[in-house]
Amino acid sequence: MAHAITPPRGMRDFLPAEKAARERALGIIRRSYTTHGFDEIETPVMEDIERLHSGLGGDNEKLSFSVLKRAIPTAAIEAAAAADDAQQLADLGLRFDLTVPLARFYASHRAELPAVFRAIQIAPVWRAERPQKGRYRQFVQCDIDIIGEPTLLAEAEIITATLATLDALGLENCTIRINDRRLLTAMLEVFGFAAAEHPQVLITVDKLDKIGQGGVVAELRERGATPAAVDALDAFFHRIQTREFNPFGVRAITKALPSGVDEALIADLASLADSVDPSKLQFDPFLVRGMGYYTGTIFEIAHPDFAFSLGGGGRYDGMIGRFLGTDVAACGFSIGFERIVDLLQAEDAGVTDALLLLHDSEASAAQLVGLKSQLVAAGTRVRLERRIKNTKAQLDRAAAGGYTSFAFVGAGTHSVEDLDVKAI
Repeated sequence: MAHAITPPRGMRDFLPAEKAARERALGIIRRSYTTHGFDEIETPVMEDIERLHSGLGGDNEKLSFSVLKRAIPTAAIEAAAAADDAQQLADLGLRFDLTVPLARFYASHRAELPAVFRAIQIAPVWRAERPQKGRYRQFVQCDIDIIGEPTLLAEAEIITATLATLDALGLENCTIRINDRRLLTAMLEVFGFAAAEHPQVLITVDKLDKIGQGGVVAELRERGATPAAVDALDAFFHRIQTREFNPFGVRAITKALPSGVDEALIADLASLADSVDPSKLQFDPFLVRGMGYYTGTIFEIAHPDFAFSLGGGGRYDGMIGRFLGTDVAACGFSIGFERIVDLLQAEDAGVTDALLLLHDSEASAAQLVGLKSQLVAAGTRVRLERRIKNTKAQLDRAAAGGYTSFAFVGAGTHSVEDLDVKAI
């Protein structure tokens, strides 16, 4: 039996209608972000392996695809096998996100860029994920970043531009769940967790939506976290209070946190409401964001109709300094393009004026090319197809591809009709 010919596991082909829907969404995203003053850049799909494994990418570094060096000597292969370190056989790797390449890009071109640089990156990335629904080994990321702005102006600009872009895509009613890594650290200190425990505690807390409060407490106890601190967190979970902390502001943030957290940090985050519609912001004291490079504000896109996040980001002031030796303020947001494009209506993806020319054997090439050229010059999208016996199936495919009308072309004649497949 012949095996099915499919793309590599975790990767996908896109049919014309799917590709049209994706390009339409990408066009909207580009136009919206450009209108907000961001400039698009492009970086290579590969980076030096040392850079990709420098500790900047968090757990994603474990999912990176490495590219082996050319003509590797047998002795080197044997040494790598003995050391259980295949990475020493590679000198390049496929990028697993767009943030690490952006940090390298800025370090390379800082002198050619404005003091505050607003970047758009829209490109594929690769991760060695376990293939499953919603997780792919190749997928597109849509990022915007502001580099060089140390104040909350960067967060305000990024959140405003992203909400406007989601509206332009037709995904209205989105809100931004927001927190600050410094508030998370302060909260863990109030509970009594030692500083050395914080990274592992945050990894467990990040599972709150999946395993619940009881699961978080049980896992922390199993991992041997400070018992008194786990007790304090458990008591905080069970305090008499709702999880809804609105409207966004000092009172809401203070209410959502244990007493003893620095009021200046709370006031700083709350000041975002001065420049972003507070009804679009929701403080979440247990929002973690798994990437270890975040240093301040973190946020995710929430929509009332979906249980999953539609994107996220945050401030990462320490990353670029790893390349330059001098810290540079940076903040970014990534739209979950693969999730969003699946939510959009495919029927809106095609060109509004698109015509299928079905011709028979009596129509000459000169007639067909001449007619097509006239229609294209008038701004119509046109495709030639030889008419087949099963015309309905042919028109079904055309409608799925975004065509809105069709014409039968014979010797010197044609007639245009609306593409209403149900009426055929």
